[in-house]
Amino acid sequence: MPVFRIALSMSAGEAPPIAPAAVATRLAPCGDMGFHRLMIRGTEMARRVALAALACAGLAGQGWAEAPSPHDPLAAAKRIDRDLQLTAMDGETATAPADDPVQVRPRLRPAAVPHARWSHRAEAPLWTRAALSALGDHAAPLVRMVPDDIETWCPAYPQADARTRAAFWVGFVSALTRHESTYRPDAVGGGGRWYGLMQILPATARGYGCRARSGAALKNGADNLSCALRIMARTVPRDGVIHGHSERSGRAWRGVSADWGPMRSGAKRADIASWLRAQSYCQPLSHLRPKPRPEGLAAPVE
Repeated sequence: MPVFRIALSMSAGEAPPIAPAAVATRLAPCGDMGFHRLMIRGTEMARRVALAALACAGLAGQGWAEAPSPHDPLAAAKRIDRDLQLTAMDGETATAPADDPVQVRPRLRPAAVPHARWSHRAEAPLWTRAALSALGDHAAPLVRMVPDDIETWCPAYPQADARTRAAFWVGFVSALTRHESTYRPDAVGGGGRWYGLMQILPATARGYGCRARSGAALKNGADNLSCALRIMARTVPRDGVIHGHSERSGRAWRGVSADWGPMRSGAKRADIASWLRAQSYCQPLSHLRPKPRPEGLAAPVE
């Protein structure tokens, strides 16, 4: 691991390189901050860490006196940020091993989240993340399977990857929520029987092992969605369809329709399916190609 040499380019001229002993002495008041060895990734992050260390220790001014500088550390920080230069002793870019415990920053979440029908709600990001989290955990069976009637809901689903399939299920529950509760997490229906975004009976939640098991708990939007997806992850693989109905079978309503009333309405199913098919994650790639240039429109000048 290369050790960085820090040099300050001040207006009065070049300051001498900082001796390691001097750095350790100056950083002692800062506590155990681990700056005595800058074992970090990349020169830019090294510059930032050194800046923080020097500002903490009050290393300002044009010289290196034994006593801490009386100058304002914030002013020093600005000056150091302008003038600090870090160069590797061996001239190579510093890198850290894969198991280096020093992490530059937390791993970023995927930048894009799927479009959901509740996007106008302030809670939309939380609800979408909660649904995605469930689909990556206890509701993962939904992502792994291809329902027999998926063509009705999302033509691109069979060829889609796991992330795109999860996007479909987020869109599906968001569209169903419109008909169940009109996106109101505190909604109570059926004379006080069903609760929350997806109108879940507390006894049903307990039977499926949901975390939210009471009416009050089911008014938490994120927990309600997590419970709903837990139920669907059992019923949809069991029946092989999102919606099914047969008077001749022992279970008249199948799939999601076995538990959610709006799915038993042809008009509401059509509304949900129409909205889903219009989303990018449900459209085949051939539908996403750029439209051809209209005839007669001049080509761009080379």
